[in-house]
Amino acid sequence: MRAQETRRILDRLFGYELSPVLWRKVRSKLSAGRVQSVALRLVVEREEDRRAFCKAAYWDAEAELARDGTTFKAALVSVDGRRVAGGKDFDPATGGLKESSGDGPVWLDENRVKTLIDELHRGLPWKVAAVEEKETTQRPYPPFITSTLQQAASSLLGFSPRKTMQLAQRLYEGVDMGEGGREGLITYMRTDSVVLSEKALQDAGAYIRRVYGEAYHARRQYTTKSKMAQEAHEAIRPTHIHLTPDDVAAFLNKDEIRLYRIIWNRAVASQMADAKIMRTAVDIEAKGATQTGLLRAAGALVVFPGFLRVMNDRQKEGELPRITPGMAIAANTGADIQLNRFEPVPHETQAPARYTEASLVRRLEEEGIGRPSTYAPTVAVIQQRGYVERIGTALAPTYLGIAVTFLLREHFSEYVDLGFTANMEDILDAIAEGQQDWLSFLRGFYYGGKEKNEEGLKPRVDQSLETIDFPVIPVGKDASGRSIVVRLGKTVPFLQRGSGENGEVASIPEKLYYDELTETKAEEMFNNRAAQKEGLGICPQTGKKVFLLEGPYGPYVQLGGEEEEKKPKRIGLPRGMKPEDVSLEKALQLLSLPRILGKHPETNNSVAVSVGRFGPYVVHDGDFRSLDGALMFKITLEEALAMLAQPKPKRGAKKLLRTLREKTEDAPAIELYEGRYGPYVTDGSTNASLPKTVSVEQVELDQALQLIQDASQREKTKRPSTRKAGAKRKTAPRGRKSAGTRDKEA
Repeated sequence: MRAQETRRILDRLFGYELSPVLWRKVRSKLSAGRVQSVALRLVVEREEDRRAFCKAAYWDAEAELARDGTTFKAALVSVDGRRVAGGKDFDPATGGLKESSGDGPVWLDENRVKTLIDELHRGLPWKVAAVEEKETTQRPYPPFITSTLQQAASSLLGFSPRKTMQLAQRLYEGVDMGEGGREGLITYMRTDSVVLSEKALQDAGAYIRRVYGEAYHARRQYTTKSKMAQEAHEAIRPTHIHLTPDDVAAFLNKDEIRLYRIIWNRAVASQMADAKIMRTAVDIEAKGATQTGLLRAAGALVVFPGFLRVMNDRQKEGELPRITPGMAIAANTGADIQLNRFEPVPHETQAPARYTEASLVRRLEEEGIGRPSTYAPTVAVIQQRGYVERIGTALAPTYLGIAVTFLLREHFSEYVDLGFTANMEDILDAIAEGQQDWLSFLRGFYYGGKEKNEEGLKPRVDQSLETIDFPVIPVGKDASGRSIVVRLGKTVPFLQRGSGENGEVASIPEKLYYDELTETKAEEMFNNRAAQKEGLGICPQTGKKVFLLEGPYGPYVQLGGEEEEKKPKRIGLPRGMKPEDVSLEKALQLLSLPRILGKHPETNNSVAVSVGRFGPYVVHDGDFRSLDGALMFKITLEEALAMLAQPKPKRGAKKLLRTLREKTEDAPAIELYEGRYGPYVTDGSTNASLPKTVSVEQVELDQALQLIQDASQREKTKRPSTRKAGAKRKTAPRGRKSAGTRDKEA
């Protein structure tokens, strides 16, 4: 209890002191946290690594071979006894080979590998130099703890940590199994122990022996290796091993049964025998006139499946045909082994991958930061605060998140240091064990201590606050030596080059992240800004300049400069129209809107075409009809009247435009609809509007999946209501909400 209370007070002291620093020096409504700020620092520093990364191109070669109706592949592994360089041999800072003692690996470029392939082809037939067979043992993983469950659910099922814990909570609390009561299906899901209870060991053993046989059972009691583990609960497992996923499938929804299945599989597999696998490596010698290459083929044969009967996703390699040393390899069909093709394979070194939610949780666990109960909330809060965005499954820091990290790292580095935060966890454990006085620790942390010469958080903040500048994010220097930085505006970040009266600014396109914001890219954006100031040309009717500009909500055309009039006329580009396709003629067409088609014969009022927030439309007396953007300047009055004569689509009505992917047993259909507010894609549970720059004809499956994933994540990270459940309030009439309630919900 005392350790929990200390943890709670420690987190509040950290947040109460450092969050106001962010409010004053970055932006209001931000927060700092003992664990969240370290998690954010990890994400930001990974982005810095990506930005500093230098790519390197390298090549190798691959042969496709066949024997006895089986096709298999062999990769080039060495040339004249020197290993062929792979991705790990390159220095990420320079893009060159790492220094090595003696003969290092051979770096093949495109010309060299093609020359080598030609020479080795002319040297056919090749021969099998060696065949090595070795029986190996593959062991099952321990049952899940919180962090490994979140990681597995992310990689196997695509679930976020928060969704995983929500589903696990429901499985733990129980489901109605049709017998009048609720049945808890798994044990407590916030745990860092891999230990199973004696009853669980016995039940698993009985089930395995009954279903698979005695040879498949291997009783195992795992031990927790992490010194940070508290082991207050056993590992995550089914409460009743005999309730298989198929037995409970009728009582669970799709996501619940998928999560239950991996929990059940992992727990049962942990008590099964090791798998026995025969691994085969075949070395092929390919001699040319001046060079000799060595190719290697690898295969595997499951001799005894053991736990793979349950965890069949763990076995990846295929079986090779029977091969013996001395066999000949040639291109003709009569050879012992036929060579189908031998081709060069290009590669590029890859920048360090961004963290995913699962890999960030794993890193926090490895560093001893946080506890099982804090992993999912930590990953969620850095997204809710706008510090991090999801790109697919990857986490990319926003410029706001980078600015926050830079400020904390520069002025309060020890408080967002991995070692410091992990040490706090050690001290909290010592408090729990009665080895550390909780009150003296909190006093020392907050006020400082003379004995250990501790400065203390509060004095540090008080002394540093006035010296802290508004954070800027360095980009580099231009050709003239002027500094280029990113600054935070009230709502969006922007680029600044130089300072004072000679300084220039430029907008940063949406979704351009820090790792892609190079000096060259920044200069290009300044040049584009300068070109925009020049405008597309002059409007012949008004004599004003016509501009193509980029705003927070997308590109638009503008008639006249803001210095000429307070509110110049602006029209957003219709959906599917790209900025690079906008000429002066097209811009003038857009600026001519609304386009009056004529008078309605019944009312003598105007019928017009224009562009609104949700795209082009036809309008008459407040009666609107959506219009294809390609018809804005082609539609006639008669055609518009025919559209207006049609019944207005019902509110929420939608029209299926295209099916991008048919529904399968494992995946939902992906469909493209025309809705009330424009086109959108959906998987049946999440809808995602098409960006204005994408037309319905252009959208493809991969793009649709990305849009749906992004929309789903935005929905997940919406901040929950902070109103306390017990708060008293006046009751609004049924069917209506009070003004106060509306304000709070807004």
